[in-house]
Amino acid sequence: MEDIEVFKKDEHKIIKGDAIQALQTIPDGSIDLIFIDPPYNIGKNFSGLKDKWNSDEDYLNWCYQWIDLCIAKLKNDGSMYIMTSTQFMPYFDIYIRKKLSILSRIVWSYDSSGVQAKKYYGSLYEPILFCVKDKNNYTFNSNEILVEAKTGAKRKLIDYRKAIPTVYNSQKVPGNVWNFSRVRYRMEEYENHPSQKPIALLERIIKASSNENDIILDPFSGTFTTSYVAKSLKRKSIGIEIQEEYVKIGLRRLEISNKYNNIPLVKELRTFEQKHNNQVALFRG
Repeated sequence: MEDIEVFKKDEHKIIKGDAIQALQTIPDGSIDLIFIDPPYNIGKNFSGLKDKWNSDEDYLNWCYQWIDLCIAKLKNDGSMYIMTSTQFMPYFDIYIRKKLSILSRIVWSYDSSGVQAKKYYGSLYEPILFCVKDKNNYTFNSNEILVEAKTGAKRKLIDYRKAIPTVYNSQKVPGNVWNFSRVRYRMEEYENHPSQKPIALLERIIKASSNENDIILDPFSGTFTTSYVAKSLKRKSIGIEIQEEYVKIGLRRLEISNKYNNIPLVKELRTFEQKHNNQVALFRG
């Protein structure tokens, strides 16, 4: 394949290149879990690559190409989690439901860290689809992702419907509204990326929908949080990323290499002043 470069160490692989081309190098039916966090077509700047297509139709046609490829890569008992912007998720939903079983429509909810809209309701969530190839045969480790059940753990309410009344359970499987903070620049896990997903979000997904030694694929890896969490949970990973700056983050986070083109890989630390100056420059530009 043209312009494809592969980096690998142990059971973790980074493919530098276009997602559609890179996906074609992966055998069909070989992946246990896919997490997809693609560009949203809302104009963000990814290290010089603008997240904006000429039309909505162009964006969706591009998305349908890699969605089909990802579905082909899944094992028969595999699972796929896919995100996009709120305005495009309905199109994803309608397209994917013809090919996979959508088990959950998840809302990742977070608080705002900046100024919110004043003339409409600002967005404080991102949608996620949880899909499987076979709704009768897939991995879901519910005991690995239990959360506190406030009725039982805090309020100690009694369930009188049981033959012997007892306190409600103190733990439960999460519902489809997930509250995780966004990654902010002063957090330890922060990397220099405009839409980094939190470790906690990926931990829930990977714990629930895969087992040790399973293969996890992320076709738009960004800061390689998916691969990083997969490694920490003793899974295997394949991460695809087209931008060199983000590939370097992946090489460092996965400890595949400590150099790129003979230059040491060091985490970029931005001060508050640098972040502020960048925002002012963007505003004035």
